Amino acid sequence: MDQVEATGRAGARTAVPLGVAVALFGVAFGVLALEAGLTPAAAVAMSATTFAGSAQLASVAVVDAGGGLAAAISAAALLNSRYLPMGVSVAPVAWGGPVARLLGAQLMIDESWALAHTRDGLAWSRLLGAGALLYLAWVLGTAMGVLAGQALADPAALGLDAAFPALFLGLLWPWLRHRRTAAVATLAGGLALALTPVLPTGLPLLAAGGVALLGLLGARR
Repeated sequence: MDQVEATGRAGARTAVPLGVAVALFGVAFGVLALEAGLTPAAAVAMSATTFAGSAQLASVAVVDAGGGLAAAISAAALLNSRYLPMGVSVAPVAWGGPVARLLGAQLMIDESWALAHTRDGLAWSRLLGAGALLYLAWVLGTAMGVLAGQALADPAALGLDAAFPALFLGLLWPWLRHRRTAAVATLAGGLALALTPVLPTGLPLLAAGGVALLGLLGARR
């Protein structure tokens, strides 16, 4: 047990630098969630129960643009589909009963999954330690963003209405260095632009996400 606790604490310490970035990302989400029409309690509750930055931003962006609930949920589910293969890789090393494993799986995000890798393979307790710290950073960041958003009379006047595409561009930018992912991103973006004038809000995003998913599947093969 001492070794497990030590490994968990090591995971949390390793996640501290990323926690700062996650908290700042949470602040941005909190402000933008209010701008999209969510109540402060709903924004914080969404971060506490979902804990998926890109999926939350996508769903809120769809709602902010006037899209329906089904489109918002579908966009979030499509983005989170990447966790399926990640979960398969973690399953053999996860310990505890079904409830403990289910709760622990909620702490598996891109960053905690990456930090859980060691020279000896995936460490479940390291994932839990890193994920717990990042979870706290995300929820607290969202709460801070909600408070900041309430203090702003008109977020759009500060240019925050352009923050959704800017944040997603920031997430995409590191992948543009690779030829295949750059081609997939260009194709998906072009398709979304072409479909925006003819499809209801949210559906172009789903179509673009489908293209990206096909590109990922092709890369796996």
